[in-house]
Amino acid sequence: MKMRAAVLEEFGKPLVVQQLDLAEPRPGEALVRLVACGVCHTDLYTASGTDPSGYVPTVLGHEGAGVVEAVGDGVRDVAPGDHVVTLFSPQCRECLHCESTRTNICLAIREQQGQGYLPDGTARLSRDGEPIRHFMGTSTFAEYAVLPEIALAKITPEAPLDRACLFACGLTTGIGAATNTAKVEAGSTCVIFGAGMVGLGAVVGCRLQGAERIICVDLSDDRLELATNHGATETMIGGDDAVARIVESTDGFGADYTFEATGNVGVMRQAVESARMGWGLCTVAGVAGKGETLDVIPRFLITGRRVCGSSFGGIKGRDEVPQLVERYLAGEIDVDSFVSHKLTLDDVSRGFELMEAQDGIRSVIDFA
Repeated sequence: MKMRAAVLEEFGKPLVVQQLDLAEPRPGEALVRLVACGVCHTDLYTASGTDPSGYVPTVLGHEGAGVVEAVGDGVRDVAPGDHVVTLFSPQCRECLHCESTRTNICLAIREQQGQGYLPDGTARLSRDGEPIRHFMGTSTFAEYAVLPEIALAKITPEAPLDRACLFACGLTTGIGAATNTAKVEAGSTCVIFGAGMVGLGAVVGCRLQGAERIICVDLSDDRLELATNHGATETMIGGDDAVARIVESTDGFGADYTFEATGNVGVMRQAVESARMGWGLCTVAGVAGKGETLDVIPRFLITGRRVCGSSFGGIKGRDEVPQLVERYLAGEIDVDSFVSHKLTLDDVSRGFELMEAQDGIRSVIDFA
């Protein structure tokens, strides 16, 4: 079939919206008509050329939601008409990692996905007969996408898809960092560095877990105000003295849980040093630039602090994303306030510009 998509032709250049060919789904795959797609920092990260694993040409986009149009042989869990959220972090439910409660990082198609292909090692996207690789196994900056069944979370049709798409990446990553990775305990003190989509999601997650103090650190007053609306009990303008201020406000010990959601390695270090002596846990969810390293003084670890990373918030997508969508519908999560701008596919590069200007939290492409 013919469809329009935003293609990354060259790193550092605007995406080019053009007509591509999309092949029918093969066994284990589904064709999805995209209804909405968030413009995430990971897309910008790859488009800029900063991502060492990036490749061109490719169709970017991974924070998608839509309706299943057709399925290939052997597909059991989704059917035409189902509403779905795309999953860059799939869940096969059969591999060693999927069967474990210790991780959400599925092994089933990881190698092929990283190379830009679907599970059989080929692409469904092409232009003039030449294959175009998929991005993060999703490629949702397009009117349609073919994805593996294991990369789709079936959700209730009651959920607006222009809200549900945020659960495909940023919002789930932040919420899950608190609920699944760190497992924040009720009554605890938490500090979140960064009030973008992931950081605000972490604020929500800490609130849902019953944290007593939720301190959000950012450079933007507007974003800190939004953090307060989502459950932050205190806010703080970031800076070189942030650690000292946090330690002082916690009786000289630091916070029970800290979260880093900026991708800045200097802030990552602050998050480690702000964690409580004895048992503080720092969860890193931000993605650093190519070749950057985190500098941690061993003394902070020897005295009981721990550091862990979080991919997609430790969420097993097919099982748990639908549950988060239900919590949104129940009023526990205010997704509406995160959608700052509505764009058309032709305006996708405008979404990158808004992100770099920190204008709003999330731009959403509306395909309707």
